[in-house]
Amino acid sequence: MVYSLLYRRPSHVDSARLSDVRSEKTQSVDRSINSSSTNVSASMGIPEALSFDRIISGGTCPPCTTRDFMNYLIYIEHDAENLQFYLWFQDYAERFSKLSAQEQALAPEWVPEAPETEALASQNNAGTKKVSSSAAAIFKGTDFAQPQVKVFECNGNPFHTPPATPSGDRKDVQSQSEYGWSDKASTLKSSNKSMHQTADGAFEAADQKWKPFTIQPFREEITRIIASYIADGAPRQLNLSSKERASLLHGLQNTTHPSAFRSVIRTVEWSLRLQAHPNFIRWTICNGNRPRVIFARGLGVGGIVGGLVAAILLTLSDAGRGWRVLSAIGFMVGIATLFAAWKGMCVVLHGMHHRHLRPWELFADDDDASSEFEMKRESIDSMSSSNSYEDAPWVAKYEKRNLIRKVFDREVWIKEPALRQIQDTIFLQAIGSAFLITAIAVGVFVAFPKGRFY
Repeated sequence: MVYSLLYRRPSHVDSARLSDVRSEKTQSVDRSINSSSTNVSASMGIPEALSFDRIISGGTCPPCTTRDFMNYLIYIEHDAENLQFYLWFQDYAERFSKLSAQEQALAPEWVPEAPETEALASQNNAGTKKVSSSAAAIFKGTDFAQPQVKVFECNGNPFHTPPATPSGDRKDVQSQSEYGWSDKASTLKSSNKSMHQTADGAFEAADQKWKPFTIQPFREEITRIIASYIADGAPRQLNLSSKERASLLHGLQNTTHPSAFRSVIRTVEWSLRLQAHPNFIRWTICNGNRPRVIFARGLGVGGIVGGLVAAILLTLSDAGRGWRVLSAIGFMVGIATLFAAWKGMCVVLHGMHHRHLRPWELFADDDDASSEFEMKRESIDSMSSSNSYEDAPWVAKYEKRNLIRKVFDREVWIKEPALRQIQDTIFLQAIGSAFLITAIAVGVFVAFPKGRFY
């Protein structure tokens, strides 16, 4: 089964093109989520089986899994922060929803209009001005006298030892800060003082003077997120405008409720759905590495040149016109190979439904399950320090491989049926285009009379 012969693979979406439609961000994301996913995917050249939601939910096979998506963004696009933040937020929102009502009450939902209300209240409070002692003596006993404010003192600071967060199954605060991901609370290790300093600096830069409430659930985790993704110069800083960053920090200063991320997660999801995902599908369609695709293009050009030379020699000879049809072999093979290579495919690999292993897959230790687990955690776990891979061992090893070995690198079978159908469609398009052009070219040469030069 194949798709329509008029199928077109997703177009490459660059940052400049995406910025031109940035004003339509909200409408685009809403349309992508709320409207029929089949129509949205088809309009972008992506079948429903390879939609963004299907990939994120784990409903696809290699090489179209979430892991493959992450690897593409890390090693090819060098822009994995959005996906890492998005995956973390989905997990965070789910964990927050499972908290008890008492814990959720400590972090109320963030309403965008709340800042305006607070600003208005602060202005009203600012209207009460201090009156000098001499003026107070004059107005004493009149209607203009300043009201006296009673101050009640208490023994000890009531905020010195905050009450313990209500918890049924979670570990205490100390255990949460000492361990990484826990099975029950899944809070993160945040003992590094630099994380708190970075987060405090981000709040100050956004003109948020007072510190957040530490009693709120997951406050340590939010502090680490700010230091890793939100603060200026963060190792995985998101591409946010100053207004978006200030609005987010204002919300996180007041609450740890997932609603505080509402505007930012919309921006992140918009970028993933309309740029990263189409580019990933376009890249995944290519079944060969770059040296193999260039080699295939060379073979295609060679086949076309061979067919052209054969047609010219037969036309100039004393051979009958029927012999000129033999040039169709070169034209047919060359054009089909070149067309497929133009789409990033090698027809030889496609004949077996194989693909080349990616450079970072070639040197993975399949026998060491623990190392593979750590490799996955480092790229998918949103709390890693950075996405730099220049010092990874496979980089130097792959650079040392000679060109011939890269062309004929290790192969693996493509498990995703929808991807195989796309490649089958492109292969049929290549065969159809080659047949049409070959028929025209051979027809032109057959129409010429004999040259009789030899």
